[in-house]
Amino acid sequence: MLTLCLDTSTGPSSIAISRDGQLLAASLVTAPGKRQNAWLLPELQRTLASCELDSAQIDLFACASGPGSFTGVRTGVATIQGLALAHGKPCIGISTLALLAMQLPYAQHPVCPLLDARKNEVYAGLYRCNPLPTPLRDDCALPLEEVLKQLSGPTIFLGDGATRYRQLIEDLLGDNALFAPLSHAIPSAVHGALLAEDAFRHGRAGSPEQLLPTYLRLSEAELSRQKKI
Repeated sequence: MLTLCLDTSTGPSSIAISRDGQLLAASLVTAPGKRQNAWLLPELQRTLASCELDSAQIDLFACASGPGSFTGVRTGVATIQGLALAHGKPCIGISTLALLAMQLPYAQHPVCPLLDARKNEVYAGLYRCNPLPTPLRDDCALPLEEVLKQLSGPTIFLGDGATRYRQLIEDLLGDNALFAPLSHAIPSAVHGALLAEDAFRHGRAGSPEQLLPTYLRLSEAELSRQKKI
């Protein structure tokens, strides 16, 4: 099975193509905001061409469905929906936080990926990785202190939220706060492709209209609209 996965949910964006769990090609670039739209489709074509493939040959389309940048999440979801619809193939969304947790297979302790959500909040998850990440609780958007209150025992933190708030985490958790290397702080479509294949084997893939973004909180536009109402 050929799988294509995109991750445009954070500043560093990536593309990966795998066949039955083996990576065929990958691309990574820092392309925040509107630059993603200019980079994504040309780079997707280049990545497919490097494997002598075209999108019609892909069996499963996947993307990081959030949380993360609202614009980035929409970009990835819309692109994968369009490709899956055009070729009549299944697709699936993967949590961006699960992609981060995937950086630490066989971790001895629970893994808490954190993304900086601004407004003094983080996007947070909690996973057991053995080797694939299994959620221990739902992903959430909360002030960091609220997230840390829900933890007990040694926990491994990673992601840009862990980097930004490292001192606070250490102050509140002491020796129970463990941190992955900075090299593990970026989610990757490579891991998304593997997670998508596993989800497909367990019957969790769906049709394009079933692929929805996971924002975890309202956008500024939606908040403004609600205030006006």
